[in-house]
Amino acid sequence: MQNCFTFDFGNDFKDMMLQEQKINPKMLMLAREARGLTQLELADQAGINRSNISRFEQEFTGFTDDVLEKLIRALRFPENFFLQDQEILPPALYRRRDKVPSKALSFIDANINIYRLNLQRLMEAMKIETHKIPLLPVSEIGSPAEAAIKLRKLWKMPKGEINNLIEILEANGVMTLAVDFGTDRVDSRSVLINNEYPIIFYNKTLLGDRLRFSLAYELGHIIMHTRQVLVSLEELGHEANLFAAEFLMPAKDIHSDLKETINLDVLMNLKRKWKVSMQALLYRASDLELLSENQKRYIIGQFNALKIRRREPVELDVMIERGSIIRDLITRYRNKQKMSVKEMAEFFYLSQEEFLQRYN
Repeated sequence: MQNCFTFDFGNDFKDMMLQEQKINPKMLMLAREARGLTQLELADQAGINRSNISRFEQEFTGFTDDVLEKLIRALRFPENFFLQDQEILPPALYRRRDKVPSKALSFIDANINIYRLNLQRLMEAMKIETHKIPLLPVSEIGSPAEAAIKLRKLWKMPKGEINNLIEILEANGVMTLAVDFGTDRVDSRSVLINNEYPIIFYNKTLLGDRLRFSLAYELGHIIMHTRQVLVSLEELGHEANLFAAEFLMPAKDIHSDLKETINLDVLMNLKRKWKVSMQALLYRASDLELLSENQKRYIIGQFNALKIRRREPVELDVMIERGSIIRDLITRYRNKQKMSVKEMAEFFYLSQEEFLQRYN
């Protein structure tokens, strides 16, 4: 069978695939959503009846090798991608802005699932030892702030501002990966691979200050909400915000900085020190009852007048942090197995081009 990829798994493999019909319909749907396609759009691109796409995604039977070839060509995944006998994680809680189109969320969900399956395969192959992460549910600890205080103590973090958050996360077993979400309306999502290995996926377009808050927000979910009886999504998000604020700006340490009269100049100087946004500092001062509601509204009005509410001054930009654990694990495995880039891509059921794009 010919397709647009150079993968060659042998005729026996292909015959087995077609004869035994082990195509996983969930992987077909995952591939479609990862390409940002509706069923109708895939049908048009592949030259297949739309009703067949719907049927194949429920139970992939009754197909011909010609149909399979058309799907592979349209979706741009190797044949063995569709043979993976894996479950797909359902949609989850993201740090995001208010309104995000469902198609955009499906695209992100699908791609995060592909990353998860890739990294799960890598962890299992390398027999990576689990790095135990403290679990501090609010029901036991008392509050999100107390969970953040407790975690900083457990991780032996110094008082005050955090110089490099990703460095601390990765030193304590929390992996991070910058991902193309295809929209700036979604910031991040955290996942436990095999219920053991925490990883935070974040939007690669995030500026440094929003990135750090998103990472702390997702850390809060991992620490407080793993294996916890779920409450409302709104409450979970609120708790994660409170955790992030205390983790990045501990009340005891930042209190003296926020005691002076808060204005734009003060917020600019504090942003340089604490490496969070001016707005995060403003809301932190409000939460700690160090300024009135009227003062907060007045400063927000200044943000709006100066058009810096969505994009704070460039000269104040915080360094964008990037992790290295995942890239290092892939490199170690490649070197140990003496694999080429093409072979590593095949290991992840990806084309070489897509492998490089995802894990550059």
